[in-house]
Amino acid sequence: MPGQVGAIENEQQGLLAYLAQMRYVLRLTAYGLTDEQLRAAPSASALSIGGLIKHCAATEEGWISDVRGERQKLDYQAYAENFRLRDDESIEDVLTRYDGIAARTEKTVTEIGDLGHQIPIDHSVPWNSKDMTHWTLRWVLLHLIQETARHTGHADIIRESVDGATAYPLMAAAEGWPETDWLKPWRPA
Repeated sequence: MPGQVGAIENEQQGLLAYLAQMRYVLRLTAYGLTDEQLRAAPSASALSIGGLIKHCAATEEGWISDVRGERQKLDYQAYAENFRLRDDESIEDVLTRYDGIAARTEKTVTEIGDLGHQIPIDHSVPWNSKDMTHWTLRWVLLHLIQETARHTGHADIIRESVDGATAYPLMAAAEGWPETDWLKPWRPA
């Protein structure tokens, strides 16, 4: 996938394309890392790259379940666990799960086809506004883009702390871009 979203023909296509782009850039933060590096938390927080990818997958899965009317009660312990890549989990398993969730998102949005589709708000959690009755599918997609982008930024900082790699050199390495005077593809140390 290139470094920029391509031409879009409509709002739905644009929202899905930007969400896919954010997922892709988040995935790139894991490119070439060892299991130990994927679990490393080198900043002041307990966040790791593997944990952030797992969290974004779980978050998207939860929102799309809400869109489909399959709301699940929030389990705070499971929520906290979604920020950590367990020893018995591989990044390959997490990425495969994320791919399945992404496909379900695209299928759900395409099947509904109406960005104004209303989703009832869960008022059992304190962060949801009590004066609103519903989200729209458009709002959910924008929120998923925002959430994924926020955590991609966290993952960028963690990745740079782990081995100095940054987004475009990682993208250049993953996609086989030629080396230039101003951009050198990432290489393991």
